[in-house]
Amino acid sequence: MAFAYRNGVLCADEVPLDEIARRFGTPCFVYSAAAIEAAYREFAQALKGRDAQICYSVKANSNLAILALLGRLGAGFDIVSGGELARVLAAGGEARKTLFSGVGKSEAEIRFALEKGIGCINVESEAELARVDTVARALGRRAPIAFRVNPDIDARTHPYISTGLRETKFGVAHGDAERLYMQARERTGVELVGIGCHIGSLLQDPAPFVAAAERLIALVDRLERKGIHLKHVDVGGGIGIRYRDEAPQPPAAFVAGVMSALGPRSHNVIFDPGRSLVGNAGVLLTRIEYVKPGSAKSFLVVDTAMNDLIRPALYGAWHEVKAVKESAAGTAVYDVVGPVCESADFLAKDRRLAAAAADLLAIMSSGAYGMAMSSNYNTRPRAAEVLVASGEAHLVRRRESVEALFALERIPG
Repeated sequence: MAFAYRNGVLCADEVPLDEIARRFGTPCFVYSAAAIEAAYREFAQALKGRDAQICYSVKANSNLAILALLGRLGAGFDIVSGGELARVLAAGGEARKTLFSGVGKSEAEIRFALEKGIGCINVESEAELARVDTVARALGRRAPIAFRVNPDIDARTHPYISTGLRETKFGVAHGDAERLYMQARERTGVELVGIGCHIGSLLQDPAPFVAAAERLIALVDRLERKGIHLKHVDVGGGIGIRYRDEAPQPPAAFVAGVMSALGPRSHNVIFDPGRSLVGNAGVLLTRIEYVKPGSAKSFLVVDTAMNDLIRPALYGAWHEVKAVKESAAGTAVYDVVGPVCESADFLAKDRRLAAAAADLLAIMSSGAYGMAMSSNYNTRPRAAEVLVASGEAHLVRRRESVEALFALERIPG
């Protein structure tokens, strides 16, 4: 396990978390390079011998050190903004192994992607097809594209992270896909290279994932009969992790289902995992400021908040909370809350903990959608980030200063 107790102290691999807190302060995200490598290799092993590519979903955690680590392991990348492409390139990633998804790509972002040699632009509307074609022709290029097709498959997950139903903003309707492919074939600024889908996140069971792949592959066959020959099938990501008592099927089960659906076809298959590679490889380290008992509720007021980890406030998400060191205090039931001026500012509710002021807590499974979704609400500097690799803790993002938060602002006159 990446995070386990050694001599009564919770450690990131071999490094005690209290030592990390002493060196780098709190709040602080701590990641295990070994855990990320193990998760990637589990996926890669399931794909061994197949014509396939793992494209890490950058939105899950976009720290340069993590992107560089995954790039060295052989990952490509799935991005949703020009900024994420800039991060991939800064981390040493390759544009040609990068997919550009997202419903609202600007002309500037499309131009930047094409100039850098993007591997594929995942087109999500008829209007976007026209824009990509126009930008590419202005550059004297042909843009490699795939349509993200909305297969109208229920991922059976939280509605905010379910993206494959017809009422969501993502992708083109399944019923419109053939017409759009035929239209794209006539445009001189684009080259049809693939097809893709993504039905949602936190998938526990391969069944909806495989059903979406089957629907996509049937569409590929119909396009083939009309003379449109595609190189890749992108089946998306969204494989879940264990936060509490979930029992997600391993990546191999998702891979096996997709490969069975693909059968003897020779297309390159692309998977876009994010959370499943980094989610359980990170914790958010925080210190208790106050223990606040009450008649209705008792609280542990900590130095991290919803601006650092918004998932509990946004989704009602559950994160395990562990004491970094055993406490002499008696156990009690607490809500773990932050200093932000919102009633939604909680990290956990109704947790039985032995805790005292100044004790350290670790909010588990914070490697995905933690720092990536953080903000400066209440003029709070964002946390530091630390990567533990080969028994050493490395500061991979220093803590923001308050002054940096208003350095770009000006008072008129």
